[in-house]
Amino acid sequence: MDITSAVHTLTESANTLFILIGAIMVLAMHAGFAFLEVGTVRHKNQVNALVKIMTDFGVSAVLYFFVGYYIAYGSHFMTGASELTAGNGYELVKFFFLMTFAAAIPAIISGGIAERAKFYPMLIGSGLIVALVYPFFEGLIWNGNYGFQAWLESQFGASFHDFAGSVVVHAVGGWVALAAILLLGARKGRYRNGRVVAIAPSNIPFLALGAWILTVGWFGFNVMSAQTLDGISGLVAVNSLMAMVGGILVAMVLGKKDPGFIHNGPLAGLVAVCAGSDLMHPVGALITGGVAGAIFVYLFEWAQDRIERLDDVLGVWPLHGVCGVWGAIACGIFGQQALGGLGGVSLMSQLVGTLTGVIVAFGGGLIVYGIVKSVSGLRLSEEEEFNGADVSIHKIGATSLD
Repeated sequence: MDITSAVHTLTESANTLFILIGAIMVLAMHAGFAFLEVGTVRHKNQVNALVKIMTDFGVSAVLYFFVGYYIAYGSHFMTGASELTAGNGYELVKFFFLMTFAAAIPAIISGGIAERAKFYPMLIGSGLIVALVYPFFEGLIWNGNYGFQAWLESQFGASFHDFAGSVVVHAVGGWVALAAILLLGARKGRYRNGRVVAIAPSNIPFLALGAWILTVGWFGFNVMSAQTLDGISGLVAVNSLMAMVGGILVAMVLGKKDPGFIHNGPLAGLVAVCAGSDLMHPVGALITGGVAGAIFVYLFEWAQDRIERLDDVLGVWPLHGVCGVWGAIACGIFGQQALGGLGGVSLMSQLVGTLTGVIVAFGGGLIVYGIVKSVSGLRLSEEEEFNGADVSIHKIGATSLD
C-alpha cells in the first residue's frame, strides 16, 4: 500500500512539473510576440508594442482566472488553499498552462491593430474576448460543452480534433483580429491613390528574435498539450519540427528571401500543425507546414494590395486565422490512416468545427469591438498617430540619443 501511494504521489508530482514546464515555455512565447511586433512596427510605436503585450497578459490572467476558466471548464478556485494543493496543485498549474493559451489571443490581436489603436479601449476589448468569447469556444471543443462534440461524433463518426489549438487558439485569435482590424481601418498614409505604400520593418534583428523565441516555445505549446507525462509523444515533437521547416523553406522560395516572410514561415507551419501534430505522419506534417508557408506569403501580399481597409500590420489574419483553418483541415486529411496517420478523425467534423470557430471568433470580435468603438472609439487621433503611440500614449520613446 505504501509503495502504491508513493508511486501515485510521484506520478502526480511528475505531471504537475510536466505541465508547469509547458506553462513556462508558453509564457516565454509572449516575449516572442512582443519582439516580433517591436521589430515589425515603426520606431515610434515600439514602446507601445512592448507595453500592450505585457498589460494584455496581466488583464487576461485575471479575467481568465475569475471568469473565462469557469465558462470553459466549469471549475473555479474560490476554495481554501488546502483544497487547491490536492494532487500537488495539478489543477492550479493546468489553469496556468491554459491561461497562457488564452493570453495568446490578445497578443495575436495586438500585432494586427498596431500603430493606430487607443490603449485602454483595446485593452478592455481584449479582456472581454478572453473572458467570454474565447472560453466559450474553448469549452465547446476541449471540454465537450453543450454537446457539440458529441453531435459531431454521432453525425460524422468522430469529434472535432484540435490537439494544441490550430483553431481553438490561433484561428480564433486571427479571426477576432480581422474584426478589430476592419473596424479600426487602415493606418494614415498606408494607401495612396489606391495603391499600398510599403512600410519597412523598423528592426529585423528584433523581428528575428521574436520569431525564434516563439519557435522554441512552441514545442512546449504542442508537446505539453498532452497535459500528463504518460501522454507525451515524440510524434508531436517531430511533427512540429517538420511543419516548422516546411514553412521556412516554402516561405524562403515564394517570399524571394525576404526576411519578414522567412521568419514568419516557421510560425505559419507551427500554427497549422497544432491540430494534428499527435496524429500525422512526419511527411504529412512537412506538407502541412509547407502549404501554410505558401498561404502566408500569398495571402499577406494579396490582403495588403487588394483590400484597402485590411491593414494587418503583422499579417496575423493570414498567419493565425487562415493557417489555423488550414491546420484543422490538414488534420482531417493527413490524420487518416490511408495517409500514414493514426486515424480516428473525420474531415467533415474538421470542416464543421473549423467553420464554427470562425463564426464565433469573427462574430464575437465584431460585437465586442463594435461596442467598444461605439462607447469610446478605437483609434488614436490623426495627430497622435502621426506622432506615434509611444509619445502619444506612454510619453516616452523606445531609445534616447542623449
